[in-house]
Amino acid sequence: MILVTGGDGFVGRQVVRSLAKKRHPLRLVLRNGSSTSIPLEHGVHVIETPDLFQAKPSWWKSVLDGVDTVIHLAWYTEPGKYLDSDQNVTCLKGTIDLAHASIQAGVRRFVGVGTCFEYDLDVGTVTTDTPLKPQSLYAACKASAFLVLSQLLPSLGVHFAWCRLFYLYGEGEDPRRLVPYLRRQLSAGEPAELTSGTQIRDFLDVREAGELIAEAALGHRQGPINICSGVPVTVRQLAEEIADEFGRRDLLQFGARQDNLFDPPRVVGVREP
Repeated sequence: MILVTGGDGFVGRQVVRSLAKKRHPLRLVLRNGSSTSIPLEHGVHVIETPDLFQAKPSWWKSVLDGVDTVIHLAWYTEPGKYLDSDQNVTCLKGTIDLAHASIQAGVRRFVGVGTCFEYDLDVGTVTTDTPLKPQSLYAACKASAFLVLSQLLPSLGVHFAWCRLFYLYGEGEDPRRLVPYLRRQLSAGEPAELTSGTQIRDFLDVREAGELIAEAALGHRQGPINICSGVPVTVRQLAEEIADEFGRRDLLQFGARQDNLFDPPRVVGVREP
């Protein structure tokens, strides 16, 4: 039995889909009313709660009964707000509470999901050995969760892996993000205002990310894992590739928006076997 939190989210849906294809029995912990937003396959059991980050240990005890592996994807991630929201602290505390409950329930393996923003991104090309240097409350809370759980869980016999996500795009993406914005503007024949586009990033389709997280959950590897493509691509290259689908490179207005001076010029992960 695999328990998944955040299974209705951008990444979580792909993880659930990948595991369901492999016919693993799944138990999804979702917010009240959100179960209607995901297709329920055979063998998928949904448990709803008003707020899993505020759940009591007694509630988790019953929810985790018989669970072998936990995949914890739930977190506050509203675009434009999540980086500096104090809800990150609530998510951090709730994550540690979930880990304690997992220990008490006899869970064998716990897989958490972090972010490449935990790393010192001034390095440019990051491996799982790159030092941590979070620059936002979101990244700091993710890094804190990793540091606490990497000490707590293995010391009590629970296998622990931490999947760090890079720049994902694809199905179910929030319309305020780059790729949906480009597709919306180009399909309407409207200009797309962009920065210089020289930033180098590690882009990965969310479907592949979901498969990689599912593989990590079913595997034996412990510690940090980069969920990335390992391929450097400029924002300009990505935008031009999308524009070519519409035959409208002329609508791309590079330099219409100012570059973020705090944005690292290069963020590329190393995908380790």
